[in-house]
Amino acid sequence: SHLQDFKLEFGHHQGRRSSVWHGGTATIVHSPGDEVWGIVWKMSASNLSSLDKQEGVEGGIYVPIEVNVSTQGGNVLTCRSYQMKDYVCGPPSPQYKKVICMGANQNGLPADYQEKLEAIETNDYAGPVPIMEEIEAAIKAKNITLA
Repeated sequence: SHLQDFKLEFGHHQGRRSSVWHGGTATIVHSPGDEVWGIVWKMSASNLSSLDKQEGVEGGIYVPIEVNVSTQGGNVLTCRSYQMKDYVCGPPSPQYKKVICMGANQNGLPADYQEKLEAIETNDYAGPVPIMEEIEAAIKAKNITLA
């Protein structure tokens, strides 16, 4: 599924680098002519508050927005997405980029879009990222699919 007239960007909320990912994290911004590809998940409304919490809404980092997403079958769905508030552009860590690229690959996003993701420049952070190690361990243990 894709979102028209938006682009993927990375940044630091209020200029502060993510202490979890050690770099910029993803957001979407309005950009005529661009598009963002992703996966649509159907969820119960009762799960929205926990999703918001996971996405940093309570901490004022992200704000939920409604966007119209086009499916490969030609339908248009109104979906919930998230935009970072008060951000300063900044590249992601290689580990964060890797998770995004892995998710795109596992979910079969278009090859040319995957190439764009692979071309994202990182901040070359080479220190520990415990959450990345957890994700990789979970994939090895269960062969889970990244969203």
